[in-house]
Amino acid sequence: MSLRTTKTALIEQGHWLTVRDCKRVLVIVHTVTFAQRLREVFGLLEADLRIQVIFTAAPHAFGSGVTGYLRSLGISPVPWEEALRAEFDLALAAGSRGLHELRAPLVRISHGAGQIKLLTDVSALAPGEPRAPGMLSRGHLTHEGRVVPAAIVYAHERDLVELARSCPEALPMAHVVGDPCVDRITAEMPRREYYRRALGIEDGQRLVVVSSTWGPTSTFGQLHALLPQLLGELSGGGYRIALLAHPNVFAGHGTWQVRGWLAGCRGVAVVPPEADWQAVLIAADWIIGDHGSLSAYGTLTDATMLLTAGPRREVSAYSPAALLESVAPVVSPLHPVAEQLEYAARSRRPGQYDEVAASMSSALGEFHRRMRSVVYGLLGLGEPARPPVVAPPPPPSPLEEWEIRAERGMAG
Repeated sequence: MSLRTTKTALIEQGHWLTVRDCKRVLVIVHTVTFAQRLREVFGLLEADLRIQVIFTAAPHAFGSGVTGYLRSLGISPVPWEEALRAEFDLALAAGSRGLHELRAPLVRISHGAGQIKLLTDVSALAPGEPRAPGMLSRGHLTHEGRVVPAAIVYAHERDLVELARSCPEALPMAHVVGDPCVDRITAEMPRREYYRRALGIEDGQRLVVVSSTWGPTSTFGQLHALLPQLLGELSGGGYRIALLAHPNVFAGHGTWQVRGWLAGCRGVAVVPPEADWQAVLIAADWIIGDHGSLSAYGTLTDATMLLTAGPRREVSAYSPAALLESVAPVVSPLHPVAEQLEYAARSRRPGQYDEVAASMSSALGEFHRRMRSVVYGLLGLGEPARPPVVAPPPPPSPLEEWEIRAERGMAG
C-alpha cells in the first residue's frame, strides 16, 4: 500500500482499519512553533482507543520544517486539500489561516507566554478599532461575522477581560486552562543540575543563553554585535554560550542560511528549532533576551535576566513581555558585557520577576487536566479514569553537538 493510500485510508476510514468507530480528531499544524504547543494537547489523546488522531500541515509562510518535525514523531500528515474535504469530530489548531474552511468543530490553542505581539496587519481593522494580539483579535477569531472556533483556550483570566473588549462575541467559547510551559518549567526546576549535566556543563562553568523571537526588531537582528562581544569577553573564562532562536527565524531564512550567518561565532551552541528549549532555559545562569516568549519564561528559572532594547509599539501593554521590560536590566553594547552580567546578578532582588511569572498563567499546574476536559467535552466522551500522563522534558543533547566549530568552507 502506498503512503498516499495509507493517508487516504485514515481520512476515509476504509474497511481495512483494525480499530474502528473512533472519534476522529484533526490536528492542523501551521508551523514548528505551533506543532510544539499542539503536542501538549494531542499527546493527551494518543493512548485512547476511542480516538483516531490525524494530522495535516496547513499552508503558512513559516511552514518549512513542519513535515520533518511531524515525521520525527512518527506522524505522516495527510495533504491539506484532503483534510478540507473530509469531516472530523474535532479539530485542533494554534494558527488561524484557513480554519474557516474546515468541516469540524474547532479548538484554538494559545501559544507563547501570554498575548504579547500586537497585530501588524491593520488593514482589516475598523476605524478606531485598537490593535490587539492575534488570539484576541476579531479578525483572527471570526469569518464573515461568525466566530470560527467552538472553543478558544487561554492561559490567564486576564485574557478574558481583554477579549471582552476586542471580540466580546467570542467570550462564550473562551476557556482558561493555564500554560503547559509554565507548568513544565516550574515542575522541573528542582532537576536543574540534571539538565546542566545532560548539556555537558561542567562544575564551575556558567551558561549564558541568548534568546530571540523572530522579526526585524528581535535580538537575532542584533547578533552581529552581541554574539562577537560575548565571545570576545567570555571565551576561555568558564562560560558556555547558547543561542535559542525562534523556529520562524529558521523557517523564514532556512537553516543553511542561519548557520551561514553564524559561521564566524565558533563555540556558540545554536539550539535546533525542533529541540526542546525548556531544558536550556532551566540550566541557564543568565538569559539575554528580547520581547519574545522565552524571555518571559526565563523569569520562572534561577537565571539572571537581561534584555536587549525592544520595540514598545509591537508589544501589548498588559503582556508578560511589557511587565518584564519594566523590571529587567537592559544590556548595552557600549559597555563590557561581562561586567553587565555580573552587575545584573548582584543587583537581582528577591521577587523581582514574581509579577511577570504570575501573569503567564492563572491556573498553575492545571493545563493538561483542564485542556483534556475541554477536548473530551467537545467530543462527547467521558475522560479516562486516570490523571493526564505528562512526561518531563526529554534530556537535551550536549551543547557541543550544537556548537559552531568552523566557518563555512573550512575543515574541522
